[in-house]
Amino acid sequence: MKLGLTSLQTSYIPEKLKVKVSPSYKIKGKIDRKHEVAIILPTYCEAGNIKKLIEQIENLKIDPLILVIDDSSPDGTSKIVENLQKKYSNILLLIRPGKMGLGTAITDAFKVILSLKNKPKYIVTMDADFSHNPNDIPRLVSLARRGYDLVLGSRYCLGGKVEKWSPIRILISKIANKFASIILNAKINDCTSGFRCYSIRFIKAVTKNLHSQTYEIQIETVRQAAKNGFFTVEIPITFVNRKIGKSKLTLNEIKQFLLFMMKVNLEHYFAIRMDKLVMLAQSQLRKVSIDSLNSPFLSYVENAKRLAQL
Repeated sequence: MKLGLTSLQTSYIPEKLKVKVSPSYKIKGKIDRKHEVAIILPTYCEAGNIKKLIEQIENLKIDPLILVIDDSSPDGTSKIVENLQKKYSNILLLIRPGKMGLGTAITDAFKVILSLKNKPKYIVTMDADFSHNPNDIPRLVSLARRGYDLVLGSRYCLGGKVEKWSPIRILISKIANKFASIILNAKINDCTSGFRCYSIRFIKAVTKNLHSQTYEIQIETVRQAAKNGFFTVEIPITFVNRKIGKSKLTLNEIKQFLLFMMKVNLEHYFAIRMDKLVMLAQSQLRKVSIDSLNSPFLSYVENAKRLAQL
């Protein structure tokens, strides 16, 4: 029964979440209505940003499900989110026991979303430090509504920009993205952008195949999209280097990115080699089959059959 709500807010009994994640995780909050859009906010020490960011998202008037994945931030980020839950009924909080990496945070968030009885149609991921402008969220969702499974907020497509990065850092990032695009065989300018919108169809199909620990999750999801024929598009955004706090990119995460790209490159190489071997084997089998038809033995057998019929 409708209770004066919009078509996207049909009232139903709040869900008790049954999520297949570690028992050491804590999930706080409940869902009391259906949401078309979910927004995933991975956090670690974002006490200076999270309240303002959530309030700006609430002001977009798109009534999203906001899912915060916090790795037990020592600065009290999760406490701020819990206080916001008293004001807003569309916030879920997943608290993990420690810093476990962006890749697992996003994968765990996907699992939470897939556990919902009434799943959102579109899932947005973004940084919680205002590097990504929350006002761009409706633009990403608008393209997803047109049928795209992966909409990338791109720094490097026509119209995209990066602010407060040095020219050297921009150059390194562009080279890395070009390299990734070639290896993945994806016509994407910004494979490592974390500002995205996924379709629920995509999330259902690929979550079980995601194994990244850190930032390489961005590459892995683009790879899954290219590999499985999902529709992908880029829209220009302006990326602003963190307004508050320090950069989180570590040497270990750069190492993980390089190792992942080497793995993808090797898998691609051996896949091509295996395809060539299969084609060669099939060719040889066809040749053997044709040659056997012209063998003296088969000719003898055919003659023997004709004599038997006389």
